[in-house]
Amino acid sequence: MKPMSQASKTAIGGMAVALSVVLLIPTALDIFVYALPAIAGFLTLFCVIELGKSWAFGVYFATALLSLLLVPNKEAAVMYTAFFGYYAIVKALLESKMPRPVEYLLKFLVFNMSVVLAYLVLIYLFGMPLDDVLGIDGDVWWSKYALPVMLILGNVVFLAFDFALTRMAMVYLKVLQPKLHKLFRFK
Repeated sequence: MKPMSQASKTAIGGMAVALSVVLLIPTALDIFVYALPAIAGFLTLFCVIELGKSWAFGVYFATALLSLLLVPNKEAAVMYTAFFGYYAIVKALLESKMPRPVEYLLKFLVFNMSVVLAYLVLIYLFGMPLDDVLGIDGDVWWSKYALPVMLILGNVVFLAFDFALTRMAMVYLKVLQPKLHKLFRFK
């Protein structure tokens, strides 16, 4: 079978961008604010595997720009842009070059810096009050603990997301990729 052409890569990248943006649109319903950007991040993983890291970055940038312009829920668009959209690329880079302890230290550093930056953008650039960003009522007694608790829980969820990306990559490579390559006759 022949290698994938530039036109094929462009078409696949364009479809990944379109599907990612479409996935982010239903975040207007608040229950999908984190789930759908994470699912759109799985499409970046697909692009890393099939197209390479440079194409995956192009898909990420195009999706990030379009989501910031078109997605009604800016929190979801910022979460995709600040973390979920590019993490599969960072993961591929770190896992190919680092010893495991350094890899995980850097992964957690990237996650925490991204989340803090995302919430600073939401608060100061988009003008969302901290209570709205955290989804709490500021009058309850435990509201002062909400930020550190959310960050700790976020790290636990991040670890699950990292594990899920690894498993999705394995499933894709072993099960789906051979079928897709046979169906579309490339690589």
